[in-house]
Amino acid sequence: MLMSETPQSYYQRHIFFCLNQRDNGEYCCAQHGAQQAYEHCKRRVKEEGLAGEGKVRVNKAGCMNRCAGAPVAVVYPEGVWYTYVDRTDIDEIVESHLKRGVIVERLLLAPDIGR
Repeated sequence: MLMSETPQSYYQRHIFFCLNQRDNGEYCCAQHGAQQAYEHCKRRVKEEGLAGEGKVRVNKAGCMNRCAGAPVAVVYPEGVWYTYVDRTDIDEIVESHLKRGVIVERLLLAPDIGR
């Protein structure tokens, strides 16, 4: 395969949830319900029939160095970073971005937010 060719991806999209816990009390995603958000997203993706080969994969991730915006998730292949507050936000990401490919502008993480 030539480098200019794009290989077929196994999944259409991946969403990674940072679940990192910092034991020293530093700001982190685990302090903000990241595990529950991950579990809710995984359940919603399955309920919507979006899970599986050629569709969507929901993954756990360690620290992604965007702690100041915690909690965070990123959708690939687009590389779109989100922050969220509750299950309603996760539902909107699933329905809009993961299902229809439309970015949820109001939940975008500012590009300059780091650790």
